[in-house]
Amino acid sequence: MTAQLLQARELLRKSTRIAVLTGAGISAESGIPTFRGAGGLWKDFRPEELATPQAFGRDPQTVWEWYLWRRDLIAQAQPNAGHRALVELENRTPEFTLITQNVDGLHDRAGSRRILKVHGDIWINRCRACGREMGQLPSEPLPHCACGGLLRPGVVWFGESLPQDVWREAEHAASQADVFLVVGTSALVYPAAGLISFAQQNGAAVIEVNLEQTTFSDTADVCLRGPAGEILPQII
Repeated sequence: MTAQLLQARELLRKSTRIAVLTGAGISAESGIPTFRGAGGLWKDFRPEELATPQAFGRDPQTVWEWYLWRRDLIAQAQPNAGHRALVELENRTPEFTLITQNVDGLHDRAGSRRILKVHGDIWINRCRACGREMGQLPSEPLPHCACGGLLRPGVVWFGESLPQDVWREAEHAASQADVFLVVGTSALVYPAAGLISFAQQNGAAVIEVNLEQTTFSDTADVCLRGPAGEILPQII
């Protein structure tokens, strides 16, 4: 085991307050295409062209077809060793918060409990008219609420604000953490990426686990290169 792996393991072992930020990389290891990658294309549409309130307003049918396709894809995926390692870390840490940018629900399926979903949940449906949320999966391509309003996916689209209650909890967890573990994120999507520097400013040691270098790699206390499914079980 390398010195950096040992350092990361020791930091996590000693910590009683841990916050984790996960991004698309950990889900990609389960076979889910990254949002910004070429594998995320669908019928020649880029995700940025579909995941907006304006796109839904213009053509809700096409947007819903894309989300039903994504749900089918996600349903075939399984949590990987990285997801399971984070469950183990939660079970042994007195104060633990998992902050995820992912909407796929794989952390839930792995057994994580203390999850803050800053970009929402693809398995939730929300009524545009009355705001009601429901978890069932309508089979029709353009589902409606009982009130007659059009349902939309319960995710945060481009141009929308993050859910403020969830965001306040995420900031609080980052500010209180002894260790801030960053897994599988490019650290390019804000405001979520800003939690890294926020945690650092409040005294947290930052451990980064990612395939490639990011804008925060140079300031992280420990940088580990490789798949989360291989590295997290070694340090946790």
